[in-house]
Amino acid sequence: MEASADRLIKSLRKELKENSDERTRISQERFFKDEVRLYGLKSAAVIRIGENYFRFLPCKSKEFVFSLCEELWQSGILEETAIASIWSYNLRKEFEPDDLILFERWIIKYVTNWASCDTFCNHTVGTVIEMYPDEISRLITWTTNPSRWMRRAAAVSLIIPAKKGLFLREIFQISDNLLTDSDDMVQKGYGWMLKVASVPHLREVFDYIMKNKAVMPRTSLRYAIEKMPADLKAAAMIK
Repeated sequence: MEASADRLIKSLRKELKENSDERTRISQERFFKDEVRLYGLKSAAVIRIGENYFRFLPCKSKEFVFSLCEELWQSGILEETAIASIWSYNLRKEFEPDDLILFERWIIKYVTNWASCDTFCNHTVGTVIEMYPDEISRLITWTTNPSRWMRRAAAVSLIIPAKKGLFLREIFQISDNLLTDSDDMVQKGYGWMLKVASVPHLREVFDYIMKNKAVMPRTSLRYAIEKMPADLKAAAMIK
């Protein structure tokens, strides 16, 4: 099995290289401001290749697939981390609470940019939290982690649950903990979470923003009010 796994990863990397485009790579490097290593593929191509390879994995046990994901994460290459996120999410029906311990380790060890953080946390981590709501307490602990990506992960893991109107109390708790964070990636992360939560919970989120806008960074504030009606936006922006 180990030999077949090695061959599969080599074949996957070969296909990613063959489908890369220099102009795309240069454009993406400028966009990420040298935060990432990448081949230079558009998202649709990465998803297509990742899903095609997943279908032909010699084994789809969670242990085997997660070991492949770990190898892809270790590379630090953006397209490979995206495929690791796709493959882990494909096993969502088999998720257990303890999987969150592994996912936390991947974030700490391997996440180095917002794209990898968001792709992985929006879907894989967010799904675990929806399946096992008691595990949301772990996200609260991430808000005090020294890593900017762990703190951002605490917020962006709730993006999809927030769309469904879930976990509003915890969304406010995470926002409280990150409220005056000086890191712009964290500010944008919890602002995004509040923005999404404002769709099903407009009044509650607006009241939260009005209560905290004096200390909330303007970056977070602008993100949070983006989907609100014009009159509420105007009220929130008054200093």
